[in-house]
Amino acid sequence: MKLLFKQRFFSWLDSYDIYDETGNVLYTVKGQLSWGHCLKIFDVAGREAGTVQERIFTFLPKFEIYFGEEYAGCISKELSFFRPCYHIDFNGWSVTGDFMEWDYSICDEGGGLVATVSKELWHLTDTYMIDVVQEKDALGALMFVLAIDAEKCSRN
Repeated sequence: MKLLFKQRFFSWLDSYDIYDETGNVLYTVKGQLSWGHCLKIFDVAGREAGTVQERIFTFLPKFEIYFGEEYAGCISKELSFFRPCYHIDFNGWSVTGDFMEWDYSICDEGGGLVATVSKELWHLTDTYMIDVVQEKDALGALMFVLAIDAEKCSRN
């Protein structure tokens, strides 16, 4: 399953539309006014599917992930000097690849591929292609990418 992740051009807060392979909107992401990043994910029916919430007052950025109201895990940036490094406590997943160029793979605890992420260049807004192996992991992979994108935005 492929997801196209496109940031909206005119938006005061982070807002994204997530499209499926056929160009239909699958999710809408709306930034909320808060301390730190707070991104709410809504399905096509307008129901809240998940949240990516930045914890404030931490030494390095940390993002909590919720499916509905249920806590699912967190992604935190680790201290590193030459390339970003993250500690991931979410679904037993890990990340490999090139964070600086935004081409990376998400793997499960057994080393199996969950999704690949690539940033598309030459767009006015952030645009990513997320290729998810199993459809059941699509929302989790999306929230994972949102957390890393929010961390990069905070850093820049």
